[in-house]
Amino acid sequence: MEKPRRPVVVTGFGPFGEHSVNASWIAVQELEKLGLGDDVDLHVYEIPVEYQTVQRLIPALWKKHNPQLVVHVGLSCMATTVTLEKCGHNVGYRGLDNCRFCPGSHCCIEGGPECIDSIIDMDAVCKRVSALDLDVAVSISKDAGRYLCDFTYYTSLYQSHGRSAFVHVPPLGNPYSAEQLGRALQAIIEEMLNVLEQSESDINCHNEH
Repeated sequence: MEKPRRPVVVTGFGPFGEHSVNASWIAVQELEKLGLGDDVDLHVYEIPVEYQTVQRLIPALWKKHNPQLVVHVGLSCMATTVTLEKCGHNVGYRGLDNCRFCPGSHCCIEGGPECIDSIIDMDAVCKRVSALDLDVAVSISKDAGRYLCDFTYYTSLYQSHGRSAFVHVPPLGNPYSAEQLGRALQAIIEEMLNVLEQSESDINCHNEH
């Protein structure tokens, strides 16, 4: 019997500030061309750099697709590697978005935990992807930046009980091309799904004993 296709949602961000082209959305579009294999139903979305849209859109995506995994991709001007973020933060949001808006409480979810970790073992993913000899360096971070990237990640982690991931990419050409970023995302998300599947089969195994 054919296995049902696993829904996976991947998002990138729209333009903001001086970035009329956001490398994160370009990278996600490259990933869409490559796909994630025949057993994955890939859905991609461009998210505006707006706090209130994120608060509305992220829960709606989880409700619509009930995905196995959601991966958010964002641009980091300071990054020189493709960076896997381990956690999202609830407080400290003071930067204005594209609508010149900032949450009055400076937080994502009032009363929510200060930090939420992804259930995905990012160290394991980083190690596996680094062993693939891609021409892209991958690293780990615990600080997604307290702007829309971190805000989106925390909102998604809260919604999914940790079943989300966030990947920061550097600006296009500094040093990677759109194609390189697309291939890196493909490898990273495939490994995330493998790690997730492995941890879930370990849990099931443990529960059966």
